[in-house]
Amino acid sequence: MPETPAFLDPARPPVPDLVVPRGIVPFHLPRRPVRGRLVRLGPLAEALLSRHDNPAPITLLTGQALALAAALASALKFQGSFSLQAKGDGPVRMLLADCTDTGALRGHARSDAAGLAALLAEDPAPGADRLLGKGYLAFTVDQGPEREPHQGIVAIEGADLASMALHYFETSEQIACTLRLACARTEAGWRAGALILEKIAGAGGVDPDLGEAAAEDSWRAATALAATLTDAELLDDALPAETLLWRLFGTEGVAADRARALSYGCRCSRARLAGILEGFPPADLDHMDVAGEIVMTCEFCNHDFRFPRAEIRGRDAAGTGH
Repeated sequence: MPETPAFLDPARPPVPDLVVPRGIVPFHLPRRPVRGRLVRLGPLAEALLSRHDNPAPITLLTGQALALAAALASALKFQGSFSLQAKGDGPVRMLLADCTDTGALRGHARSDAAGLAALLAEDPAPGADRLLGKGYLAFTVDQGPEREPHQGIVAIEGADLASMALHYFETSEQIACTLRLACARTEAGWRAGALILEKIAGAGGVDPDLGEAAAEDSWRAATALAATLTDAELLDDALPAETLLWRLFGTEGVAADRARALSYGCRCSRARLAGILEGFPPADLDHMDVAGEIVMTCEFCNHDFRFPRAEIRGRDAAGTGH
């Protein structure tokens, strides 16, 4: 018997204690109807994505989802977690990324091995549309059990994840925005990033003498400048965020706001999983037993938690522990 019973053991798996202090840099164009956020995961992308031995197209899609989750979460005022989830009938059955209000980030993709192998044999670099197929994209803000989650759902439309997200904002939120996502394996490992621009509604922060036509021209100019961003620039650890923003928007004027950190955010714990197991009846636990152990794998960090069957009592039909 171990010194600490399974249901009391709070141990976490050996995952990276990694923080990127300037993972999100909000910015705005002074006296123009434009605000945005530059997201760069840096070494956090490698730490998160390398936990799973996925083919490159799935890793790339997951990295983009992580950057997108961070970009969208940082625009909201909430306490809890923001998640994006895509479910479709393609080889990638489910794509999930979430980011807490403190910047803790995690994500994973679940795929059909046979369907994925067939697709990759036909196309070694399929886009998000072929990986996900037809289905839906959901954005959820979860602030705990005492508050109802807020969720928006839209059908998957578009060739890539950025287009799918923009389709949601066009149809559900009716917010004018432009979005760039990038993920690639570099010499330093996997990197992922995002650039998002939003058109500010109303007069807040905008030059009061700027007419509607001029404001629209400013928005068009900003989106045109954003379109010049390359993946290499977005993923370059050596290129400071402020330098990149000035390179993009210097002709319009740009001001960086206070940066926010991103961190390795898997929230699994042995204690939580032990509590889940204790809710199963003994017969189900016996069915899970393999050579005297029950193994539960965290889908986010891909760590195996092993529980000796003899230490998990389970519950009877009346809901009481044995």
